[in-house]
Amino acid sequence: MLDSRIAPSAPLVNQQGKRLDRKVDAYFSADVETDGPIPGPFSILSFAIVYAGSFDGERFERPQSYERSLYKELQPISDQFQQEALSVNGLDRSRLIIEGEAPERAMTEACDWVANNADGANPVLVAYPLSFDWSWLYWYFVRYSANGSPFDYSRCFDIKTAFAVKAAIPISEAGRSRLHPSLVSKHQHTHHALGDAIEQAEIFANIFEWEGVRGRTL
Repeated sequence: MLDSRIAPSAPLVNQQGKRLDRKVDAYFSADVETDGPIPGPFSILSFAIVYAGSFDGERFERPQSYERSLYKELQPISDQFQQEALSVNGLDRSRLIIEGEAPERAMTEACDWVANNADGANPVLVAYPLSFDWSWLYWYFVRYSANGSPFDYSRCFDIKTAFAVKAAIPISEAGRSRLHPSLVSKHQHTHHALGDAIEQAEIFANIFEWEGVRGRTL
């Protein structure tokens, strides 16, 4: 059963019992397409970031649409690449050497875009799985953005872990193929960064609202 209602949580207090103001998370689904396995020796060729909702500790709100999005194609930062990576994403690396955005411009604009679309909340990056997309984007933000990372050094949410916890299964069994039909996205996974970021945003919202196999929220 999917339900957008979240059970009210207890007041947040510190060790001295003082009540603390709750912060609001603004979630951003991100997907990167690269020409290799790690940043530095290899390059991001394209990435997309999509606004995916907010949570104030009591209520999760998914967006009515996923039109709030950013898509970038970048110039490679090295001569190294793996042909198998290009075969997966279908990007023309030789074209991007000429037409792609400079990483400094792309990452600075992306940082500003995330901050502006967070509407005063704390930006949190979400992905499925998180480890690949986070490692690339964080490295690029720190190295190339004039304002660093909009997600600080640790504001991130792994959709795969959330699914494993709510489905009560090991992480090793929490791939997308295990998702119940009620949790999957209407968008297909195509290895185009924007489409895949939207797909992830829908899966994220479905899993966030899902009560889980135990039928209760913690």
